[in-house]
Amino acid sequence: MSDLAEATVINQHLIDPEICIRCNTCEATCPIGAITHNDLNYVVDASKCNGCMDCISPCPTGSIDNWRKVYKAQAYSVEDQLTWDELPEQVDVEGDAVPLSAAVDTPAPDADAPTGDTGIVTAPVANLSATTPPWSAAHPYTQLFGPKANEPFIEAKVVGNHRVTEVGHDYDTHHIVLDFGDCAFPVLEGQSLGILPPGTDANGRAHHARQYSIASPRNGERAGYNNLSITVKRVLENHAGEPVRGVASNYLCDAKVGDTVKVIGPFGSSFLMPNHANSHIVMICTGTGSAPMRAMTEWRRRLVTKGAYEGGDLLLFFGARSKAELPYFGPLQKLPASFITTHFALSREPDQPKTYVQDCMREQGDTLAKLIADPNAYFYVCGLKAMEDGVLAAMQDICKAHNIDWASTAAEMKRSGRLHLETY
Repeated sequence: MSDLAEATVINQHLIDPEICIRCNTCEATCPIGAITHNDLNYVVDASKCNGCMDCISPCPTGSIDNWRKVYKAQAYSVEDQLTWDELPEQVDVEGDAVPLSAAVDTPAPDADAPTGDTGIVTAPVANLSATTPPWSAAHPYTQLFGPKANEPFIEAKVVGNHRVTEVGHDYDTHHIVLDFGDCAFPVLEGQSLGILPPGTDANGRAHHARQYSIASPRNGERAGYNNLSITVKRVLENHAGEPVRGVASNYLCDAKVGDTVKVIGPFGSSFLMPNHANSHIVMICTGTGSAPMRAMTEWRRRLVTKGAYEGGDLLLFFGARSKAELPYFGPLQKLPASFITTHFALSREPDQPKTYVQDCMREQGDTLAKLIADPNAYFYVCGLKAMEDGVLAAMQDICKAHNIDWASTAAEMKRSGRLHLETY
């Protein structure tokens, strides 16, 4: 290595493991694959990071916004970062840092790589997600409690724990109500919180917080009470189908009324609903991704009941393997068609063809095309990461079929806070 390379100084991008709630937002957002993780930490690869800053705004905790001035040749390795419990202190480094875009060793392009229109979304899908809320969203409060706030956590009492999927099936999902007593924990629809499960991991470290979307509206699960709800699926296997026991999910699903849990947050400042008259909301979700959709739907329902809201359509595209695995299936059936239009997509229902949310979206292409083009319509996607490509491809196909330029429309929707993706 040359003396010049040895002396090159960079501002290395690092993630604070003490604040990070492992929500995967940064990794999902990074357009060049510079962020990765293990069971302990999310980390940034200095050999790939070009300082584009795409990951900064979506991070709900600010853990992503950390930098250390280092010699490029001595940059903290991914392997080192994956073991950290806290960030290292800044060491003495002489010289000005070069831009990360200039310090990255960019590989030469592959001459044999395919070019031209492939008919699919070519930009990284996470880059299409808005990082700003709708203009009429209420002001969110964030990070009132957490590792580096004035209070490390707040205790909430479990006042309800109800299974919301059919008993007798493997898909065990619970609706859990937490009461905060006289402590302030203000939340909005679309925000999330972190739960600190008790005990330690295999290395003797305290468990990291697990993130859960809030499933109740801003004035409480029970209107006028200082409580809220979350939707929790009991995890008994990993993505590879191997048996595991999710630390936080099993702790919460087994919680008894009267138990207390440690909570941090709230988190989230962009996945928020519009509040202006005649605003439309299109909700696309799978499984427990229905939590923020339930919150938005219930808040709108309460406004309508009081005669405090004018117009605006609600559309829900809700996917699961079967009706038995759909959280809140019963209550959803009771909402009148005049209030919300619901499309269920079931991929494993006996004697029915496999249907996914993107299939339902294409079937409703005429309706969705009008909403995609409407500046008062807002789209929210929440659920498994695998659904993102399908949903965005469906939106692109709908635009193409209705002579709408998808590239410019998607950019406008991102800029104006009309397209929000929150997947895991």
